[in-house]
Amino acid sequence: MSGTNSPEAVKKLLENMQSDLRALSLECKKKFPPVKEAAESGIIKVKTIAARNTEILAALKENSSEVVQPFLMGCGTKEPKITQLCLAAIQRLMSHEVVSETAAGNIINMLWQLMENSLEELKLLQTVLVLLTTNTVVHDEALSKAIVLCFRLHFTKDNITNNTAAATVRQVVTVVFERMVAEDERHRDIIEQPVLVQANSNRRSVSTLKPCAKDAYMLFQDLCQLVNADAPYWLVGMTEMTRTFGLELLESVLNDFPQVFLQHQEFSFLLKERVCPLVIKLFSPNIKFRQGSSTSSSPAPVEKPYFPICMRLLRVVSVLIKQFYSLLVTECEIFLSLLVKFLDADKPQWLRAVAVESIHRLCVQPQLLRSFCQSYDMKQHSTKVFRDIVNALGSFIQSLFLVPPTGNPATANQAGNNNAGGTVSAPANSGMLGIGGGVTLLPAFEYRGTWIPILTITVQGSAKATYLEMLDKVEPPTIPEGYAMSVAFHCLLDLVRGITSMIEGELGEVETECQTTSEAASSPTQSSEQPELQSTSDQMDKERANRAVWEEMVNACWCGLLAALSLLLDASTDEAATENILKAELTMAALCGRLGLVTSRDAFITAICKGSLPPHYALTVLNTTTAATLSNKSYSIQGQNVMMISPSSESHQQVVAVGQPLAVQPQGTVMLTSKNIQCMRTLLNLAHCHGAVLGTSWQLVLATLQHLVWILGLKPSSGGALKPGRAVEGPSTVLTTAVMTDLPVISNILSRLFESSQYLDDVSLHHLINALCSLSLEAMDMAYGNNKEPSLFAVAKLLETGLVNMHRIEILWRPLTGHLLEKVCQHPNSRMREWGAEALTSLIKAGLTFNHEPPLSQNQRLQLLLLNPLKEMSSINHPDIRLKQLECVLQILQSQGDSLGPGWPLVLGVMGAIRNDQGESLIRTAFQCLQLVVTDFLPTMPCTCLQIVVDVAGSFGLHNQELNISLTSIGLLWNISDYFFQRGETIEKELNKEEAAQQKQAEEKGVVLNRPFHPAPPFDCLWLCLYAKLGELCVDPRPAVRKSAGQTLFSTIGAHGTLLQHSTWHTVIWKVLFHLLDRVRESSTTADKEKIESGGGNILIHHSRDTAEKQWAETWVLTLAGVARIFNTRRYLLQPLGDFSRAWDVLLDHIQSAALSKNNEVSLAALKSFQEILQIVSPVRDSDKPETPPAVNVPVPVLIGSISGPGLNRPFVRTDSIGERLGKYSSSEPPIVTDELEDLNLWWAAWNTWYRIGSESTKPPITFDKLTFIPSQPFLTALIQIFPALYQHIKTGFNMDDLQKLGVILHSAVSVPISSDASPFILPSYTEAVLTSLQEAVLTALDVLQKAICVGPENMQIMYPAIFDQLLAFVEFSCKPPQYGQLETKHIANAKYNQIQLFAPAEWVALNYVPFAERSLEVVVDLYQKTACHKAVVNEKVLQNIIKTLRVPLSLKYSCPSESTWKLAVSSLLKVLSIGLPVARQHASSGKFDSMWPELASTFEDFLFTKSIPPDNLSIQEFQRNESIDVEVVQLISTEILPYANFIPKEFVGQIMTMLNKGSIHSQSSSFTEAEIDIRLREEFSKMCFETLLQFSFSNKVTTPQEGYISRMALSVLLKRSQDVLHRYIEDERLSGKCPLPRQQVTEIIFVLKAVSTLIDSLKKTQPENVDGNTWAQVIALYPTLVECITCSSSEVCSALKEALVPFKDFMQPPASKVQNGES
Repeated sequence: MSGTNSPEAVKKLLENMQSDLRALSLECKKKFPPVKEAAESGIIKVKTIAARNTEILAALKENSSEVVQPFLMGCGTKEPKITQLCLAAIQRLMSHEVVSETAAGNIINMLWQLMENSLEELKLLQTVLVLLTTNTVVHDEALSKAIVLCFRLHFTKDNITNNTAAATVRQVVTVVFERMVAEDERHRDIIEQPVLVQANSNRRSVSTLKPCAKDAYMLFQDLCQLVNADAPYWLVGMTEMTRTFGLELLESVLNDFPQVFLQHQEFSFLLKERVCPLVIKLFSPNIKFRQGSSTSSSPAPVEKPYFPICMRLLRVVSVLIKQFYSLLVTECEIFLSLLVKFLDADKPQWLRAVAVESIHRLCVQPQLLRSFCQSYDMKQHSTKVFRDIVNALGSFIQSLFLVPPTGNPATANQAGNNNAGGTVSAPANSGMLGIGGGVTLLPAFEYRGTWIPILTITVQGSAKATYLEMLDKVEPPTIPEGYAMSVAFHCLLDLVRGITSMIEGELGEVETECQTTSEAASSPTQSSEQPELQSTSDQMDKERANRAVWEEMVNACWCGLLAALSLLLDASTDEAATENILKAELTMAALCGRLGLVTSRDAFITAICKGSLPPHYALTVLNTTTAATLSNKSYSIQGQNVMMISPSSESHQQVVAVGQPLAVQPQGTVMLTSKNIQCMRTLLNLAHCHGAVLGTSWQLVLATLQHLVWILGLKPSSGGALKPGRAVEGPSTVLTTAVMTDLPVISNILSRLFESSQYLDDVSLHHLINALCSLSLEAMDMAYGNNKEPSLFAVAKLLETGLVNMHRIEILWRPLTGHLLEKVCQHPNSRMREWGAEALTSLIKAGLTFNHEPPLSQNQRLQLLLLNPLKEMSSINHPDIRLKQLECVLQILQSQGDSLGPGWPLVLGVMGAIRNDQGESLIRTAFQCLQLVVTDFLPTMPCTCLQIVVDVAGSFGLHNQELNISLTSIGLLWNISDYFFQRGETIEKELNKEEAAQQKQAEEKGVVLNRPFHPAPPFDCLWLCLYAKLGELCVDPRPAVRKSAGQTLFSTIGAHGTLLQHSTWHTVIWKVLFHLLDRVRESSTTADKEKIESGGGNILIHHSRDTAEKQWAETWVLTLAGVARIFNTRRYLLQPLGDFSRAWDVLLDHIQSAALSKNNEVSLAALKSFQEILQIVSPVRDSDKPETPPAVNVPVPVLIGSISGPGLNRPFVRTDSIGERLGKYSSSEPPIVTDELEDLNLWWAAWNTWYRIGSESTKPPITFDKLTFIPSQPFLTALIQIFPALYQHIKTGFNMDDLQKLGVILHSAVSVPISSDASPFILPSYTEAVLTSLQEAVLTALDVLQKAICVGPENMQIMYPAIFDQLLAFVEFSCKPPQYGQLETKHIANAKYNQIQLFAPAEWVALNYVPFAERSLEVVVDLYQKTACHKAVVNEKVLQNIIKTLRVPLSLKYSCPSESTWKLAVSSLLKVLSIGLPVARQHASSGKFDSMWPELASTFEDFLFTKSIPPDNLSIQEFQRNESIDVEVVQLISTEILPYANFIPKEFVGQIMTMLNKGSIHSQSSSFTEAEIDIRLREEFSKMCFETLLQFSFSNKVTTPQEGYISRMALSVLLKRSQDVLHRYIEDERLSGKCPLPRQQVTEIIFVLKAVSTLIDSLKKTQPENVDGNTWAQVIALYPTLVECITCSSSEVCSALKEALVPFKDFMQPPASKVQNGES
């Protein structure tokens, strides 16, 4: 309005009015003066108003009657030009709203007159329109008059006027109602009491309505009257009216102003009372009419349906239903039932078509459909209208297929011909599959020969009707073929789309509300049980009500929909149509799923599944459960039985693929059409987008997909994605190029489908997993018992699903891996198994690498959950599975090794679970993993797992498949120990922490903490486990392993043992070391003695290792040595342990049993170990200990420099235990006394062991055969060499008994012979006088003893004699080698000469004892020199024993085995006597030496006059040398014995004298040749004897008469003997005549002659008073005899005689007188 109110506009209006009036006055000047005057007065009037008023427009309106008057008068002239001018001016006033009610009434009356005169009809209509639209001043009668005027103009003869009038009527009607709406708006705030409308007959007294409302009411009421062909109440003056126009107007009012009828009871009343009955009445012809029934048959002629009315009625009905459904529930029920009836096959085609269009209009209004459902279907005794509509559509579609459309006879015939096999006319042909396989040209449905084209009729979602809009047609149009079908088809699609989008929208709202109102999350539950999330109960009730409606809607429509859609799907030949049908089925399935309506959901899904598979394909899952209830059930739709139509096999579709069915025994091939592929894609789409609501029908979906995938030949590839692959067997899958390009897409969608499972909620995901598992079980059942390629679809998809759901893997892990582990991986079909393992390992690897929230490192439970299946795989025996498992472990280690944390036990468990019998490759792979762990991951794993690593490494050592692995694993154990050593402190800390935690837990639970080696601290337990493992390996059946393990065990204990707590050593000793020794000893003693042939392949075994026994011997040696070394090096740790002495005994026992084993190697090694433990130094005494500063309590760090493990370049400092441990020793806890005492006990234990070993090993066996064991020389040597060291510790308590024991052993040891094989190595060549090392050792032992006795206390010296005895026994060996039991020994010399032949193994050679005996003799002499005066030596007659012993070699002389022996014996005797005789003289009175003298005499006798003959080859020089020895002996007698004769027994002296006598006259030896005779006589000896005799005959001072007597006796014996010899010689000479005498006799006589001359010399020299008179007489008496010898022929005798006779000149004196004599 602002435009007309502005001052400019008002000014313009005034100008215009004045110019209009001027123009009017001009026109009327001549003909119509009154009009002219009125016009001029009007000008003045206008000017006056303008001048006087500020509000010009209001003033104009007040005076409008006067202002308008001139124009009305102008119209009255009926002059066209003037009329037009006036109407224009009036319109201008109207448009400025300056017309009052009265003026308006006047204008209308004037217009009526013009109308009756048929003047300016169009201008009239225009003016009425302007009048009514610009303002609301026209009411009541004026209004009705104006409306009637327009109606009247509508029915003129002029077409243009008619149409304009019709438009104006429509507009005016609209205006009337618009005014009412505006009025209501104005009064909206005033609440008025609704007054009950009286159903009075006088429709005009509607007193309660406001003015505009009253007008509208009157108008609408009259429209109803008019349509009903009754007289109007208000529109007075109507002359004619058509029903079609009336219906159109009604429809437009109802459609445009529904709120009027809904807000005002008066109007509602009109609707109910007037409109509905009218519609029903008008419908009657259509209801009663049956097409094809003859009119004559019925009594009353049936009025034929009239298309224009019918069509308009349907439009009205549509509006009524759409807008006033809530008011007209009952009426709508009738209308809807009518609509449904109009679809019947016996109604005219056009009627069916418009009915379908009407229904289509309803189908696009889901809210309306919802209302139907609420109002009818959900009420108990009401018609199920909604269900009927859907079913009617279904049966309508079916009827189109089953009943040929009668409206089009041509088509009917075609259909008939078609079926009858007649000629096919063009339209049908175009839809059929041509011979060439061409595809249909037109989109169409085709079913059992009926071909119906699909027309594009509308945009989806809008019901754009064709025939309902034909308002201008009077005759029913011809409906093109397929139109009704197409609309019905769209009805279905829109219905589905509408319902689903509406319900899903509302569901969405509910769900968002749920999320906002409730914090508590809860899973969506099935069907009507909703989670109680609403905060208020009314919200819940509302929702429950809503859900009930949704469910009812779906339940009402799904059967009909499914029946119709299945049929259409089967009949469709058009890809787009198929797509739409499938989309509808999919959305329905999804909706049912969301609402939890399982039956209907499964039914729709089954339909899609069936569509995907070839016709009649035997797929059990589709014919069970829900499907069964559907396919065989017919739904009754309005009395017609409509069967669910199964797909017909003759569907005219292009075949795109031929493949094998997935069955146990596939028969032939099956074909897939492009429609199957389309359905498959829909199925994929369904699963992809609506997986969350599929629930149990995943089973259907996946089973179908599996079959399709199989037929198409898709095979799984890594990660579970399916890729096109060739089928393994059977006729290969044939695919057209069309489908080939599709396959990657399908496989992609398949993968995406499972990728999208990550968006499913947990419950749906479980449904999916369960479905896959049961599919997989079916596939497995199928794969049993044959080697066909199994279907791996399910396994592959389980893998894919797992991979994409990693973020919540926990919820599906157990069912997923459980199935793969328990079922798939154990399947006999290897391909199936392989995939199971592949899937499982891929999942585990993916799970570990996935970026979880929180990360795995903080979520140990999840990590263990993920790794658990890997461990479980260990229980499967198929090697291929285990290989996969181990490869997986290897990959996990390589990628995740650093972050396994608590998963380590599981991973290590997998490696450790490999058994010996599982083949080399498995063991090798597992071992690779272990190597990786040990080299790279020890620092990253929790310390608690280190023990498991040790166990696993140990178990690989025990595997006997591959020696290298066992050996390498021992290497790993060394590396592990080294790691423990380097990281000792950290490991110890961590383990202690862990221990404390476990202890606490155990206490809380009230159980005892149980772990191996329990009381020891955890770090020590770790070491103990390591030692125990190595210990097990030390008794492995394979020698190489034993050796390596043993070396490693002792190296680790040696290198790292210092880390152990002191108390732990106890366990090491008893549980590890002794336990090991026991086992080794046992195995060694029971080992097989059979010879092992070469060690497999071309490995040669050395003869020293060619029996198991020998191989075990090596182990025993190694073990014993190792233990001994530990005892030695760790003595300071072991000794304070409390039961050290017991341990010592056990060790000694082991040494003893090894030493006594019948194996040279072991026994010798045992002794070496014995030696080693004897070199132990006792623990430091207090005085020598380093003092720890008392003030400082902090333990001093101790540097263990010597112990640095490989790869450790710095000494390892430990500030804790070692310092403390040393500290412990430095405290004076154990008093020294007990220390020493304990030590002594240890040494005595060792001595006892030594004695037992010695006595047992050297005791000669009772019988001898080939296998008799005789200890070796090195063994005996080692045994004896131990004694000196041992003796150092026990000397204080060593007594005679012990000495006796020792002697026995020494004697036996020396007596042991050597095997002749060994003799060349041990024995010196015969000529060398060298001792064997054993003999050396024996002498050393005795030497040690005598030295100890020498410095020892007095009481020890009584041992001297025993030592002498021992040595003298050895001296005897020189002439009489010892016997070894009953053993036959060869003398060494004999052995020597036979050495070229190989000795028989049992041949034994006695040693060359001469050097030994001689050395012993030297020792005796030495010793005697030192000890001759000792009481014990004197008392025990040592000297006598020595002489007695020496007598043997001396008497044998040349018969001794070695010449050196008697020479040494002589020299020794001389040395001994030179010392011993003075001692003997000293003790003469005591009688202690009485028995010695005769022994000595015999000895001299035996030696000087030996019975043995010198060897023939003795040279003259040798002889002379030997003679000089004899001379020495005589010298000794002359210097040491005879001078002291008075201290010596008489008999002895007599014997000596006799001997000298015997020696002085030498009887020649008979063996010499003539040439040597002069030398061979022992002249020097004889001379010496003689001289000695003489010397002692005339000794100057005769101390005792006894002495003189001896001399005299000696001389007379000598002289007498000379006389005899001479006489005999003379006699023989005389008798022999010319023959010379025997050489020896000549020699003898020469000697006697020499002796005589010597005697006379001696007598001369002697003091005369010493010579007895008798003696002289005897000498002189010889003279005559000598003279007689002159005649002898031998020149030698003569020269000797000369010498003898010359001294007699001294006797040639003149005889003197007695007196003279006396005087002088």
